[in-house]
Amino acid sequence: MARFRRRTCIILLLFILFICSIMMALKTLRPDRAGFGDPFGLGLLPELQQRTVILDNNKNSLNRVQGDAVTHVSNLHSIAVNTMKASMHPVNKLEEELSSPNYNFHIFYYSWFGNPQFDGKYIHWNHPLLPHWDPKIANNYPKGRHNPPEDIGANFYPELGSYSSKDPSVIEAHMKQMRSAATGVIVLSWYPPGMADENGEPTDDLVPVILDYAHKYNLKVTFHIEPYKDRDDRSMYHNVKYIIDKYGSHPAFYRHKTSTGRFLPMFYVYDSYVTIPEIWANLLTTSGSQTIRNTPYDALFIALLVEERHKHDIHRSGFDGMYTYFATNGFSYGSSHHNWASLKAFCDSNNLMFIPSVGPGYIDTSIRPWNNHNTRNRVNGKYYETAFSAALLVRPEIISITSFNEWHEGTQIEKAVPKRTGQVVYLDYKPHKPNVYLELTQKWSEKYRKEQEQWLM
Repeated sequence: MARFRRRTCIILLLFILFICSIMMALKTLRPDRAGFGDPFGLGLLPELQQRTVILDNNKNSLNRVQGDAVTHVSNLHSIAVNTMKASMHPVNKLEEELSSPNYNFHIFYYSWFGNPQFDGKYIHWNHPLLPHWDPKIANNYPKGRHNPPEDIGANFYPELGSYSSKDPSVIEAHMKQMRSAATGVIVLSWYPPGMADENGEPTDDLVPVILDYAHKYNLKVTFHIEPYKDRDDRSMYHNVKYIIDKYGSHPAFYRHKTSTGRFLPMFYVYDSYVTIPEIWANLLTTSGSQTIRNTPYDALFIALLVEERHKHDIHRSGFDGMYTYFATNGFSYGSSHHNWASLKAFCDSNNLMFIPSVGPGYIDTSIRPWNNHNTRNRVNGKYYETAFSAALLVRPEIISITSFNEWHEGTQIEKAVPKRTGQVVYLDYKPHKPNVYLELTQKWSEKYRKEQEQWLM
């Protein structure tokens, strides 16, 4: 009986010691700064963390907008870095939950939007109504400009509102959305320093911030070189050199592995057909007078194909491939799905890359009110899925997506919400949720990965 009591006491003592050790271990997991009732752990919730960052940035921006706009841009990188540090832990935690990036899914991205809070005025959201080239037709349609924030130059309305592309919380939200969609490479619309489109402001200063946030979400960035003034072989060499020298060492800078095992930067060249093949050949052929080939600035250059004849010009010019960009099936030869098989065959026979561009739909009547005939209805996502299906049929090495946020042309997959104002009723994604096109992209990214494995077997 005495032995039984002694044994019971020993077991009880060991059990008490075990409970104490568990409590001590749990205490070490609780941060020193957390007092009683502190919401420890709430920072791990991504949506709450994001809202906190947005609120902090909104408070800071009210003070910043009163200062000089140039000073704001110069300080933007450090602001973004501080924001990134504050939210790095939740992102690391989310790595297991987010879809892995697909570096063969490239998505066109625009950083040209502005608002008074960050830019002192609205940029691009106040897009003008563009007149038809025929004055007789133009007279039948309204003129003027949009008046944000209620009236914007788009047929859909962003969940983030009429945002600024300079807002670090917006950049972070965009990266998170693109990563959740299982895309891998951001194709950033780019003009040389000091240049912009006719409705925008220079955006090259934003590139370092975009690269930093892309890296945070394990995304890569390449460049969509826009048709800036006097774009030719000489200026292209200079600007490619500028991009590679300034941004090429960043871990988020995209390099594509070629069939020969080389890792080269990639540049999409919008409206490449505007420049004659002879000028491009000076830059892109080994015998050209301004050749970039076999130099430290050699890269893969992808031309825009619109008409069928452009494929021969692209080949003569020395480009490495072609993309179709427009999300309007039937609008051009290149954007017509039924032509993709013959274009892929042409590229294969001439050692070129064929990169079809898919999109969720198209509508630009908010800025081109006379262009209703080119609208492509989304059909609750069916149009998008049809485009993906057509792209997979030709087994491309890369698929490009038009677009993440080209709101003016209604090709965005960014989250949109229902909105009604006194004069305007915006389109939306109902009956689906605001993230439906991100989810569809993720679905087809996974489908592409599985099918690509079979192609390579």
